[in-house]
Amino acid sequence: MIFEASRAKAVDQLNNFIEQNLTDYSKLRNFDFGPDKRTNISCLSPYITHGIINELEVIDKSLKKFSFAKNEKFIQEVMWRVYWKGWLELRPNVWSDYLNELGKVKDEFKNNQSYLDAIEGKTNVDCFNQWVIELKQSNYLHNHTRMWFASIWIFTLELPWQLGAEFFMQHLYDGDTASNTLGWRWVAGVQTQGKHYLASEWNINKFTNNRFKDIKLNENTKPISSDKIYSVTNKNFKNSEISEDKTLLIFENNMTFEFSDFKEHKFKKILLVSNDTSRAIKLSEKVLKFKANLLKDQKIRLEEKSINCETININDLKNISAEVYAIYPTIGENLDFIQNNQLKNIKFLYRKLDQFSWPYCNKGFFNFKNYIPKIIAEFI
Repeated sequence: MIFEASRAKAVDQLNNFIEQNLTDYSKLRNFDFGPDKRTNISCLSPYITHGIINELEVIDKSLKKFSFAKNEKFIQEVMWRVYWKGWLELRPNVWSDYLNELGKVKDEFKNNQSYLDAIEGKTNVDCFNQWVIELKQSNYLHNHTRMWFASIWIFTLELPWQLGAEFFMQHLYDGDTASNTLGWRWVAGVQTQGKHYLASEWNINKFTNNRFKDIKLNENTKPISSDKIYSVTNKNFKNSEISEDKTLLIFENNMTFEFSDFKEHKFKKILLVSNDTSRAIKLSEKVLKFKANLLKDQKIRLEEKSINCETININDLKNISAEVYAIYPTIGENLDFIQNNQLKNIKFLYRKLDQFSWPYCNKGFFNFKNYIPKIIAEFI
């Protein structure tokens, strides 16, 4: 699968999936047939993660094709990203604690041979090694494979989950602070404490059509234990009154302004913010290039609409003294930069979908999914 960095490509991918492959999604979605056979899944996550297309756009097109009942599993999968983000917004210390833990284990494992073998795909687990190669080559892995990968990393190779989450973020085009961090926590057993995900030989064989041989895993081990409990925080997701003589900041995970909630506002200028240096997790060159090309694509589209815009590096925000708005970048590296540098002149604007959905993210996903019909009815 090749991901071209453009909205046009994203829309084509969405339309083709809806028309040709959505009908079999529920039946085939858990199968990983290999990197060259991805028609059973949408492969939209690299675009949704960056806001090139948004969740409501995807769901709306799917509902124009099939009913909610027939689409329910696909819609739930799209809404997982909204849920994970909301869950983390209500418990922001999970992210800051993760970064602190990562710093400690990185120093401890920097010369660990098992870790070095894992990130180079030189372990004694052949399927894992092939997935490492696939991850670095295509910057994508099937969602089911990500679960197997994380389980093998944690329970068979016995490596810290924090390093595995970093490895994914470094190489995935759809690397997302909330989905990635909380997904790894879930596999390890610290997200839902006491409940972990254990990869098994039979399951990998079944859902890869027996593509791999001699899969020897640790299939009988306890979850990672953690004594940390994160209480839900009261957080205000209300927008300030918008003054149209201000500048708007758009970060690389919330692009496509002309299809956003704020497209009707005539801002004085739009600054597309690139973050390629100020990160606790250093991304691969391929991922940084993908983000940069998506920003270029956004800039071209805005200029075609005669919208005043330019691209700046995130460090340039320190030089802006006037009050500006920003489409809220969500918890992660960009928000960390703003907070760490105490840039109080930046006022956040929240997406309507997030404002409406995030209060329902105070519990588990099974509780959240009960509200999905209500959320959809609000917007579609």
